[in-house]
Amino acid sequence: MTDQPRERTMSADIERLRQAIRNVPDFPQPGIQFKDITPLLADPQLFELSVDLMTAPYQQGDIDAVVGIDARGFIFAAAAARKLSAGFVPVRKKGKLPYQTIEKSYDLEYGSNTVAMHVDAVPSGARVLLLDDLLATGGTAAAALQLLGNLEADIKEAVFLIELDFLGGRKGLGDVSARSLIHY
Repeated sequence: MTDQPRERTMSADIERLRQAIRNVPDFPQPGIQFKDITPLLADPQLFELSVDLMTAPYQQGDIDAVVGIDARGFIFAAAAARKLSAGFVPVRKKGKLPYQTIEKSYDLEYGSNTVAMHVDAVPSGARVLLLDDLLATGGTAAAALQLLGNLEADIKEAVFLIELDFLGGRKGLGDVSARSLIHY
């Protein structure tokens, strides 16, 4: 049996987040409908709510490191790491990390990119949570998950604030459990 009052509350909370997201047409290029999360981030209650919902299944001690993807994923992952008393690990664009890195190239909706992590960012067997603001085609998240797999991390889940369902990005994440708060 489900907890209907909790589901109604969560549904209402997610709708509050959705209402704060601004749609910006034709950014960064014609035909793209950019989901601008800055109004949500500017509201301390909504920002806290988004982090609470992204981390809801976990308690302090469940996760060793929260991994955030450059750049907006850093915002949520750092706050989640603080909340869970876990470390924060950045996945950055190639050339932005100062130490030895492992890298993975991938395709985007409108181009290609390469992401990197430090070779010692996550010890083998570390329980990690991957957070990002948006799952679109899934290339960036899939690349980050491959890097974590190369380091033999125990990937508990990939969590996204927003998922653009019509782009099918979830298919590229393999067997990793994935969850998104807001679907378009």
